[in-house]
Amino acid sequence: MKRNVLIIGAGGVAHVVAHKCAQNNARLGDINIASRTVGKCQAILDSIRDKSSLQQPGHLEAHALDAMDVDATARLIRATRSQIVINVGSPFLNMSVLQACIETGAAYLDTAIHEDPRKVCETPPWYANYEWKRRQACRDAGVTAVLGVGFDPGVVNAYARYAIDTCFDSVESIDIIDVNAGSHGRYFATNFDPEINFREFVSTVWSWENSAWKANAMFEHCKEWDLPVTGRSTTYLTGHDELHSMSQNLGVPNIRFWMGFGEHYINVFTVLKNLGLLSEQPVRTARGQEVVPLEVVKAVLPDPASLAPDYTGKTCIGDLVRGTKHGKPQEVLIYNICDHKACFEEVGSQAISYTAGVPAVAAAMLIADGTWDVREMANVEELDPVPFIALMNKMGLETRIKDARGDRVVEPERGAAFRPEVRMRANAR
Repeated sequence: MKRNVLIIGAGGVAHVVAHKCAQNNARLGDINIASRTVGKCQAILDSIRDKSSLQQPGHLEAHALDAMDVDATARLIRATRSQIVINVGSPFLNMSVLQACIETGAAYLDTAIHEDPRKVCETPPWYANYEWKRRQACRDAGVTAVLGVGFDPGVVNAYARYAIDTCFDSVESIDIIDVNAGSHGRYFATNFDPEINFREFVSTVWSWENSAWKANAMFEHCKEWDLPVTGRSTTYLTGHDELHSMSQNLGVPNIRFWMGFGEHYINVFTVLKNLGLLSEQPVRTARGQEVVPLEVVKAVLPDPASLAPDYTGKTCIGDLVRGTKHGKPQEVLIYNICDHKACFEEVGSQAISYTAGVPAVAAAMLIADGTWDVREMANVEELDPVPFIALMNKMGLETRIKDARGDRVVEPERGAAFRPEVRMRANAR
């Protein structure tokens, strides 16, 4: 059993993670939250108390921390006796926080792939450039490190694994579809960190086609889907974190990621990009001050957490999986619907933060009770999806499946149909 959680970060996802840890503190123990700005951490803890989110009386504490400082992060892990670290700060922090966990023996979780501030859209598979280089160090230290355990990446990885294990004899393609049919009422805003959001779209879009990487341009390929609840939506082929691990671990020849964008977003994005305002490279102003254009844009846009009170509508995120079963073609959509307003009423967040934060806490609980405490590094598709999906069903993210038999809630039984040989192949690399 592992107990006591240290949350790194104090943004919208950290807000959800803290509330969900509080709702399950009988299993998770003490809750500590740390970021550069301790006031933001304290505000999250105040919201936990205001909403009476604590499952039982317990320890809540805020800390100031520069998580790029490995030694300082390791000292805080030890001082708080934290055995689980949930990193929901900037992806720029991943490698530093991971190293601190390796040095202290704490389990590590994050929700996005590591990024270098000076680079965008790196050579695939991106995980091989950073996190996977620490695989052996995690094994040697017996440290569990679960990578990319938000929704996408994270839940969609588990959905793919669950579909492969339970619905198919062979899989030809996985199309991950992410549609936000909600409205926040602002002229323009991003649903999570603007800097990270824009970095996803300013360069090459990588997809996995015929068991090889294919380079595309952003907004080059679009497709319309008719999805449950959110209806008909136009999406664009986009590069995304989960492709970089699923392509290597699942043996599926075609894996693509599609995200919904409205015309207004595309127009504003295009103007910003064409003006050079989405560049990650520093420029010098007429007064001689060096600035990074993308950081300036981030500074003037609304804080994603501030969107929550006015957000209405729903999201639909899931995997459309195609293959064969008993020699016949099979198509399955496994998905989740999340309501912005319901998320705000429960924890004071919007659905984008909620769908990223809940899975991280579910994973922490599975590590705490030993189910996912594998004592090495793993991407989500390498782990048993059944307990993960079952736990999220109870925590506010219900999984549904739509196939030839109809549309229904997925109610998996623990340990059903898991094929550990897939994980063994991945770890043999």
